[in-house]
Amino acid sequence: MQIILLSGGSGKRLWPLSNGTRAKQFLQLLPAPDGSLESMVQRVVRELHEQGLGENINFATSLAQKDQLCNQVKGNVQFITEPDHRGTLPAIALSALHLNEVKQCSRDEIILVMPCDSFVNEEYYTALKRAIKVAEEGHAKFTLLGIRPTSETPFTRYGYIFAEPPADPTNPGAHSKVIRFYEKPEPEVARTLIMQGALWNAGVFVFKLGDMLDIVQQQFGATSYTDLYSRYSELPKLSFDRMVIEKETDLVAVRYAGKWKDLGSWNSLLEETPLREMGNVMIGRDVVNTHIINELDQPLLCVGTHNMIVAATNDGILVSRKDISGTLKHNVDSLEVRPMYEERRWGSYKVISNLTFPDGARALTKLLCISAGKNISYQIHHHRDELWTFVDGEGELVVDNVQRTVGRGDIALIKAGQLHAVKATTDLKIIEVQSGTQLVEEDIERFEWEWK
Repeated sequence: MQIILLSGGSGKRLWPLSNGTRAKQFLQLLPAPDGSLESMVQRVVRELHEQGLGENINFATSLAQKDQLCNQVKGNVQFITEPDHRGTLPAIALSALHLNEVKQCSRDEIILVMPCDSFVNEEYYTALKRAIKVAEEGHAKFTLLGIRPTSETPFTRYGYIFAEPPADPTNPGAHSKVIRFYEKPEPEVARTLIMQGALWNAGVFVFKLGDMLDIVQQQFGATSYTDLYSRYSELPKLSFDRMVIEKETDLVAVRYAGKWKDLGSWNSLLEETPLREMGNVMIGRDVVNTHIINELDQPLLCVGTHNMIVAATNDGILVSRKDISGTLKHNVDSLEVRPMYEERRWGSYKVISNLTFPDGARALTKLLCISAGKNISYQIHHHRDELWTFVDGEGELVVDNVQRTVGRGDIALIKAGQLHAVKATTDLKIIEVQSGTQLVEEDIERFEWEWK
């Protein structure tokens, strides 16, 4: 059995903590058993291992999020990297081809697809095991996990599973045939479905690999991983739920009535974190039911705030009443700002300033924090120069095949087209000033370099 954990999305409802690369599943705000804080993705991986389901975990993720996954998830996990974000159907299709060709899984291999950010309890994994058993017994092409609704509110961001009653309602492991699946229906339809006993879709799908490979061939005409990968950025954005599950008639559902929570909004996340304040925060008089998170160096003072969320990061500052924070996504959709903070496999960076001059020239200043023993790849940029000022730590710098030791106070000017890389001997901090007309992360070409 292979597990595919889907890691995508930008988490706009949790702005400014989340952005295009630092999605909600990477926010380390949840209490861990050892008293530390962990992210949603760390929690799910830990729980899978505790439940004996962690032997074959595969993350389907984008290039932008892979580095953060590598930093947060340790152990024997595999990464299936999408060259672009094209939706859940292409992601699952690429993963299926990868499992078949790279991991040599047979067509009879059971595949469990699930989100990497569900907040659940131990009973959820018992239900997953039941769904796996139902799929192994071959009761249907796809086995779904249906959540008993905890609210009569017609949530339109969920899929709805309308299924027959189980043959034996007293059997917690019973499954039943799905009459119809509705992906994100209109409010009136959702309200009717809830009244008729429909279930929320948990985003869990269990099937045999061969059935998915047939769908990949039908949908994309692809028979190999290399073929689909090479055409991936040209694919339309497609939902697996809408394009496959909503049209499929051979479905069964396993029911689950325990804890299941989407921590995709500020209110739902703050209900599960022990933190009231984080970072450089000062609390004045008459502060009531206010959560404050400050990732900036400057102090943040709150006085007289009631039922508020205050969050300050390099990406922006949010001040919101808690009762209307759920509408945040609509406001954030209008913001077109590059991520100002990112975690990478070698450490992290934050943008200090981003200037555009009257003649069209631009200057972007970053603080690079490279962890000891890590390195930035040997690379060139075609459209920008970079000035590096080493402000702390020691490391090795290579420019056009010439390697030298660098440390606090050293400066390096790297012109467009020059090959360069840096490796940290100790934790290394660099002020990087980019100058040019195209200052984008995509302006990079990587090469191999063997460190001396």
